[in-house]
Amino acid sequence: MGNPFTRFFDRIRGSGEAAITLPPMDGALRPNNRIEEADVIFETSSPDNLVRSGSGISFSSGAVLMSLEKDGKTKALWNASSHITCLAGHSSGTLAAGLEEGRIVIRGGPHDGLSLDRFEDTPVKAPSAAVFADEKTLYVCLASQDNPMSQWKRDLMSKGNSGSVWKVDLRTGKAVCLGRNLAFPYGIVLAENGDVIVSESWRHQVIRISEGGGIQTLLDELPGYPSRLVRDANQDIWMCVFAPRTQLIEFVLSEKEYRTRMMETVDPEYWIAPSLHHPHSYLEPMQGGGLKQLGELKPWAPTRSIGLVARLDPQGHPIESFHSRANGKRHGIASCLPSDDGLIMASIGGNVIVRAKN
Repeated sequence: MGNPFTRFFDRIRGSGEAAITLPPMDGALRPNNRIEEADVIFETSSPDNLVRSGSGISFSSGAVLMSLEKDGKTKALWNASSHITCLAGHSSGTLAAGLEEGRIVIRGGPHDGLSLDRFEDTPVKAPSAAVFADEKTLYVCLASQDNPMSQWKRDLMSKGNSGSVWKVDLRTGKAVCLGRNLAFPYGIVLAENGDVIVSESWRHQVIRISEGGGIQTLLDELPGYPSRLVRDANQDIWMCVFAPRTQLIEFVLSEKEYRTRMMETVDPEYWIAPSLHHPHSYLEPMQGGGLKQLGELKPWAPTRSIGLVARLDPQGHPIESFHSRANGKRHGIASCLPSDDGLIMASIGGNVIVRAKN
């Protein structure tokens, strides 16, 4: 926690723990327009959770589970009882779906119809990401025990750190907690030795969690909030960043009284907080000459939303990235899927699924 006198003077001088500095988007994260220039595959409301299951690709749109066919057409597979917040697919065709209401539901395979609403003594709240180790073993991220997924802004503004990661045996329902007190775990992939690699959004980092619960930081000080992770055939990791960090938002996070009053009196859509979509209302914060000139939004303007996907090598080092900048519309990308034809990305804020050549 540090010396209280040091923290006091840090707040006065804006130094130390009170300094508001952000890492630049440079090197492999240098901005470009690769997402904005990508080919449109399908337009739908808030697409998310792209996964490969068997020989097909599935995704969610609200509470509807859909399949994406090779000819670009889609088919509704299932109408869930609430918003689908995460998906995991297995090569056998089995799917695991996390629901906003607080359940994990298995569709297909030997455990078809299984529904889990508790992991031991912990309610299944805010399921945010999942991955199959095999047909009987599922790893799940619960982003928060305080807020459902739909209230992710409140969890950030409350500085939530009640997330957890679980290993679940679908045959018995037994669940083992691999890590607690995580700040919104939002993506998970398997490592080569039984460990898992997890994105921790509110701490802007990617961590490695061992079977025994040990935690190692692979990548930290990210310029945005990381979300879903997925491996490709070369064992590289594709990391989605669903929103950027800004100095204004970091400043608001340091002012408890202001944040409390904002959350009590202002609609969450207009909080000084990250967003999944580009600006479209005069009521939104961060407007004026710093953003627009002669009615045109500048690509270098400070923004609450972007589209960003980065490719990491197996050691967690960024190699390349795909962007939709401040003046773009394909923002809020929380899931992607590498394919033979390029990188498929779901833009929640842009209401579109696109494919970019890589």
